[in-house]
Amino acid sequence: MSELVARLRHLHAEGHAAPIEGLHQDHRDLPDTLRPAAVLAAITERERPGFLLIHRPSNMRSHPGQVAFPGGKIDPGETPIEAALREANEELGIDPGDVTVIGASDEYRTGTGYAVTPVIAVVPPDLVLCPNPTEVAKWFEAPVDFVFDAANQKSQSAFWQGAERRYIEIMWQEHRIWGVTAAIIANLAKRIAW
Repeated sequence: MSELVARLRHLHAEGHAAPIEGLHQDHRDLPDTLRPAAVLAAITERERPGFLLIHRPSNMRSHPGQVAFPGGKIDPGETPIEAALREANEELGIDPGDVTVIGASDEYRTGTGYAVTPVIAVVPPDLVLCPNPTEVAKWFEAPVDFVFDAANQKSQSAFWQGAERRYIEIMWQEHRIWGVTAAIIANLAKRIAW
C-alpha cells in the first residue's frame, strides 16, 4: 500500500467518523424524487497529488462546458462505487483495476434532481487517459492542496430563475470549477484534513 493510499484511508476514516456541521448543499428546492448518481474523485499519486477533472462538451444537453468529476447515474443494482468506476471508464478510459478506492463521502443533493455520492480514489500518476469525445471535451488535474484550501473557494452569487443563487467557485489556471463540483470539493475538504 502506498503512502498516499494509507494517508487517505486514515484521513477518510477519521473525517467520516462523526456527523459534521456546515456541509454545503444546493439551495434550490429539491424535487420529491432524486435520481442516484456517483462521481469518481480520483486523486493522482504524485508528489503534488491532484484531482482528475473534466470539461463537459459545449453541445451537451445538461451542464454544457462545465467542469465535473467523471460520473453519472447509478444503474439498477449498482453501488455508488461500481457506478463511479464504470462512469470513469466510459468517460476517461480508466480501467477499474488501476483504481484504489478509498471510500464514499457525503451525498450531495441537487436542485436538478440528483443525489450524488462522491467516491474518493487514488490512481497512478502515469495513467493513460482516453477521453470519450461525446462526454469529455478535455481533462485536467487540479492540485488537492489548492482546491482544498478554503482561501481558494470563493463564495459567489448570480440571479437565476428569478432568485439570487449562491455557489462556490474555484479558479485553477484557466479552469473555472463551480456549482456542484466545487461544493463537493469544499465538502470533501471538510472531511479530509489534508
